[in-house]
Amino acid sequence: MFIMRRPTALLPALLALLPLCISSFTPNPRRNPIATKLHLSSQSIPTAQSRDKQAIAGIKSALSLPKPTLIECEFPPLLELNKLGDGSLRSSLQAEDANVAFVSKLVREIGIPLIGPKVNVLVSSSASGSFLGKIKSKVKSGVRSLKDEGAVKDLGKNDVCVVLTPSSTKDYRIAKELAEGGFKTVIVNGLFKDPKSIPPFATMAYYLKPLTYNSQVSGYLIRQYPNPWTVVDTTNKVLGKFTDKEILVDKTNTPDLRNSVRLAQKNADEKAIRDRAR
Repeated sequence: MFIMRRPTALLPALLALLPLCISSFTPNPRRNPIATKLHLSSQSIPTAQSRDKQAIAGIKSALSLPKPTLIECEFPPLLELNKLGDGSLRSSLQAEDANVAFVSKLVREIGIPLIGPKVNVLVSSSASGSFLGKIKSKVKSGVRSLKDEGAVKDLGKNDVCVVLTPSSTKDYRIAKELAEGGFKTVIVNGLFKDPKSIPPFATMAYYLKPLTYNSQVSGYLIRQYPNPWTVVDTTNKVLGKFTDKEILVDKTNTPDLRNSVRLAQKNADEKAIRDRAR
């Protein structure tokens, strides 16, 4: 014979199980590797993936306007700063690969078939044959070398030109002439620049500069168009913001880093004092 128990008899047992049920559905960063990873990545400045997304977003924002026609994007291709200046062939090849990977993403984002414009990648006149081959393997069409005569003669009026790592007076002159001729022209990671390499009418669509103090990175100067130039520390804390007028060297497209460095150094010193007081 089946006898139904009174609900009140089961109540203590249910109450005992309730904390276990709640804990099984409550995220615990110490035990949840996914939650921990997401938290740490949000504090990391920058990752290669987030940097590329920010840079492409800034370039697309600048390209969406009738003007400017000359757009610049500048960032360290390698996040490991010690590799950038070690002069090794391996690091140089890694930097090449990083630039190629970025430009291939950029072309896919702005050169969508039937929707976006045709994108031409113009490679520096001093680029090696192997570097040109890397570009062509990732970007299947529209790759030209500025070493070749007539490299920019048959461009369509709505084409976008991406000038990758220009490194000579000739490269920068061609980029300027393209922009003055009405072509949307994007300079990516120009090399061997001087204050006259890129004219002042250019717009910095993306800029990332690590700021070092006592041989360590103490912050970053970041600009993602149309946002202001922003100085952050290594935890994403904003230390200051600047407009183009406030930060660019007069009659150039080059930022004056002195105030940004001062902000990063002051923040690092104050943090060191707080740490010692603990």
